[in-house]
Amino acid sequence: MGEDVRNVVILGSGPAGLTAAIYTARADLRPLVVEGEPSSTSDQPGGQLMLTTDVENFPGFPEGVLGPQLMTDMRAQAERFGADMRTAKAVSVDLSSTPIGIWFAGEEASGPSVRTRSLIIATGARSLMLGLPNEARLLGYGVSTCATCDGFFFRDRPIAVVGGGDSALEEALFLTKFGRSVTVIHRRKELRASKIMQDRAFRNEKIDFRWDSVVTDVLGGDRLEGIVLEEVNTGETTTLAVEGLFVAIGHVPNTDLFVGQLELDPAGYLVTRDGTKTAVPGVFACGDVQDHTYRQAITAAGSGCMAAIDAERYLADLESHEALAAETAV
Repeated sequence: MGEDVRNVVILGSGPAGLTAAIYTARADLRPLVVEGEPSSTSDQPGGQLMLTTDVENFPGFPEGVLGPQLMTDMRAQAERFGADMRTAKAVSVDLSSTPIGIWFAGEEASGPSVRTRSLIIATGARSLMLGLPNEARLLGYGVSTCATCDGFFFRDRPIAVVGGGDSALEEALFLTKFGRSVTVIHRRKELRASKIMQDRAFRNEKIDFRWDSVVTDVLGGDRLEGIVLEEVNTGETTTLAVEGLFVAIGHVPNTDLFVGQLELDPAGYLVTRDGTKTAVPGVFACGDVQDHTYRQAITAAGSGCMAAIDAERYLADLESHEALAAETAV
């Protein structure tokens, strides 16, 4: 038929996708990794670690490692074992076809860009941001979306957290272990967090609250120096000197391709069972696209390993069934 039919296609090239690539490549499955496009905000090659500086909690790096360097090394490791990397954006997937059809941006008119006998979804999730120009510039230089990842860097420094839900208060409470002070900024007078989380935050002497306030600017040259707050009722602006700003207003999983084809939980994350299996045979999911609890590079990598092993076993079983069917036909 002249079609490009693969044993394994991996959508995504963060820690989950590249770990899955390493394992499937070493299993001689010659995976195709669709790594996204640099201009895309939802599937940037390398995932969210490309937007971080020092990573100190990934095992094997006692002195830490730069996020982009870690992802570059993982990519090279996958390629060393035979993974095929393609810089492209998947815009459509047909999980009802056999093999599964995948279309890339700019190639929609001529049928699927590639077909595959198994699919590993590692498209990740993206943090919701405030949308301020300087926020993007200082991301990794005082602005963060992960207290567990970066809190250590702000020991004895003033910190602010934006948000009013459980995640924001969880970040704030964690940051009190390191920061001199933690200011929670919320656009309303009441928090959305559960009562138990609110009680813990209100009892913590290091945590202060700025109610009815929004961040309108992020200040600093090479590093964050402060933020501008606007009181929503009066329009009055003030400057708060902080060296760390943690944005905790939510995450969005990159699951648009699979709406109506795979089961999603109420927050939009892919539902997996019995490891990394989805409800569609031969389709597996790993990393932040199905994990809204841990969201760490190491847990994503671990689930990428699981997805690769699950895919390998699926393909072995499929090959056995096809061989048996061929013998029966004869």
